[in-house]
This record gives sequence, structure tokens and C-alpha cells, in this order.
Amino acid sequence: MATTLADYSSPGLMIPELRGNDVASVIQELSLALQQQNRISDMLPFYHAALNREFLVSSDTEVGMAIPHAPLAGLREPVFAVGRRNKPMYWGAKALRTVTLVFLIAEPDTDSTGYLLLISSLARLSQDKGLMEKLHSAHEAKQIYETLQQVKLHAGHTGNLANKGGG
Repeated sequence: MATTLADYSSPGLMIPELRGNDVASVIQELSLALQQQNRISDMLPFYHAALNREFLVSSDTEVGMAIPHAPLAGLREPVFAVGRRNKPMYWGAKALRTVTLVFLIAEPDTDSTGYLLLISSLARLSQDKGLMEKLHSAHEAKQIYETLQQVKLHAGHTGNLANKGGG
């Protein structure tokens, strides 16, 4: 049963030093991690869907996070990859805010319940100064993952989200 935010991901999906310098390259880097960890079967359609959605409506937040996402057929439960940048970057061509953390979410195309739980947990995380400082200073995937394990999910959600393959 999923009990923490980390249950939507795995240490292999934590990238402590993103190489990308723009929206497209960061989403590509995180999409590739999802494919390499067998969470999505085909990176290209997911990458295009997430990128197109991001160009329509930017997912940057006031706390320096971006949360691009896209639905994916055949996925049973949401999963995310997260990347951290040492240097803030503007998220998009018309961006007014910078980001240092990017959570790329693959969500089931038929059920938004888990996705909404994931988003609400990310919102709670963004309001916790101590945990956000830990994420910003993390230099290893394990440190990011351990920080996400400290974000509890709302009671009542069931399902084993950890270590599942996707569509």
C-alpha cells in the first residue's frame, strides 16, 4: 500500500543534477529515466504529450517547482521522475519564474484519483520549508528519495504504487 510520496517513484527516477537547460531537454531527460526504469514502454509519445501540454499551460509554481504531466494509455497508476538543477532555470520561453525542481508525472488516462492524490502531496511538500531545503541541497538520488519518503499520503488511499511497471 502506498503511504508516502516516494511510493509513486523509485530511487532510479531521482536525478540530482539535471543536464537539460530548457523545458524540452529536461522533459526528455526525465522521460528517458521513466523508460529506462521500465515505468513507461515508449518514451516518445509520452514525451510529446507532456511537452505539448507544457507549451499550452506552464506548470511552474511560485516555490520553484515545475510539474509537467501527461496521461498514458495502459498505465495502471501514476508514476513520476524528479530532477534537480543546481542553477535555477526559466521554465519556458515566456517564463517569469525560475525552477530548480521538476516532477514529471505519467498518469493513467482512465483514472485521475491517484494523480490527484499525487498532486495534493506535492502541494503539501512545497509548503514544507524543511523538506524543500533538503531537496534543494540533495546531491544524490538516495537523498531525494529519502526526503520524499517523509511526505505522507492522505489516509484512505490504497494500492501498491512502488516498483510497478507501466504501459
